[in-house]
Amino acid sequence: MKASSYHYKTLKDAPSDTELVSHKLMIRAGMIKPLASGIYSWLPLGLKVLKKIENIIREEMDKGGCLEIYMPMVQPKSLWDETGRSDEYGPELLGFKDRGDREFYLGPTHEEVVTDLARKEINSPKDLPLTFYQIQAKFRDEIRPRFGVMRAREFLMKDGYSFDLSETSMKQTYSKIKQIYIEIFNKLKLDYRIVNADSGSIGGSSSEEFHVLADSGEDLLAFSDESDFACNVELIEEDDVNKIPGMDSPDGMGKLDVKKGIEVGHIFQLGNKYSKSMDLKVQDNNEIKYLEMGCYGIGVSRIIAASIEQSHDEKGIIFNETLSPFNLIIILINQKNDESINLKANYLYEKLKDAGNDVLLDDRDCSPGIKFSDAELIGIPHQLIISKKTIESDSYEVVTRKDLSKKEITEEELFALFS
Repeated sequence: MKASSYHYKTLKDAPSDTELVSHKLMIRAGMIKPLASGIYSWLPLGLKVLKKIENIIREEMDKGGCLEIYMPMVQPKSLWDETGRSDEYGPELLGFKDRGDREFYLGPTHEEVVTDLARKEINSPKDLPLTFYQIQAKFRDEIRPRFGVMRAREFLMKDGYSFDLSETSMKQTYSKIKQIYIEIFNKLKLDYRIVNADSGSIGGSSSEEFHVLADSGEDLLAFSDESDFACNVELIEEDDVNKIPGMDSPDGMGKLDVKKGIEVGHIFQLGNKYSKSMDLKVQDNNEIKYLEMGCYGIGVSRIIAASIEQSHDEKGIIFNETLSPFNLIIILINQKNDESINLKANYLYEKLKDAGNDVLLDDRDCSPGIKFSDAELIGIPHQLIISKKTIESDSYEVVTRKDLSKKEITEEELFALFS
């Protein structure tokens, strides 16, 4: 993609009403634009990152045998009345009436809708086990939606739902999808931990959360430096949080450390909470059985904010190559005065694209300072600098965004590095 034909506009300063780093940087980098309180339009750069996350989630869910569907965002209130959650969920549930005076909600989650779908689709034990998922917008009428896409009113979520004949089978499905989640978050290359959690308004017998570690997180976590053990600090038998770092891990492996976490995923063992209230059942060997359900969510748009909270500096975002909208940006210096710079840049641009790179060619007619600032703000992992000086020396300067280190390499080394 060439910057001269790719719409993105950066800002030098963040709006005064932004608080979190991710909110400031996403607006400054031209990834999102506010429409109303807690509601955002996604611009090309932001949407590109969003789609990359979607693709990883979809690939792993499909690989695990889960089936993608798409359910309506608008939900009849009558379904929520069946489970009793229309009274329990609280003010985050936004309702309205249609012209026929029928009541609906904008879906904050889809347990009722998917259970209604399942009772129409699942007719016998032969249809089981079955796992549906979707990637879709949700709406929760947050009281204080002031942290950008970290806590927006409208957000993108992957929600999945499993249906099994027995509790044993449900737990096996739960374990399988937990492993799928681990693969997803490993592919996203985020520093995260899995902790036991409260099931909250979703309900069920037990649940676990996936937390990205970041200083701006809302939850304080204790975790081992050698194993997968992690939990909320309240579960550690030590009243003084400052004494927890360095303690022996309860699993006997390594020492404990303490950091804040941002919840980006949550998985639940729902049991028959919804199947009983909505009469989702099958006949198995002359016995009527209510189905055992699981629920599995990932905050797709929230992952972007969490990754920025985890990895940034005073210059801007530091994306890893998995999440970055582009893995390489070619920056032209004073190309207007030297056609050889344009020719060389276009040659390298095409060759690097053919090698499988997602390249942004910054051919804009603006100062080098603006180009460097924008590249650092957006967080593209690598910068390739082309100028009259580099052409004359038959070498190229490559800058790594993570630490802003620079090195001179030959064309052969360049293609070896980005092959």
